Amino acid sequence: KGRDAWKPVEERPRKISAALRAYAAMTTSAAFGAVRDVTQIEHK
Repeated sequence: KGRDAWKPVEERPRKISAALRAYAAMTTSAAFGAVRDVTQIEHK
């Protein structure tokens, strides 16, 4: 923890797919059960 926590030696580029971005936009926090909530992406 703190200063002794593991950290990667160097930052690596990560490719995040469109599908993963869409899934992330629809999910709620783990504190709320990490369920899909499509109301977060519906247009008003």
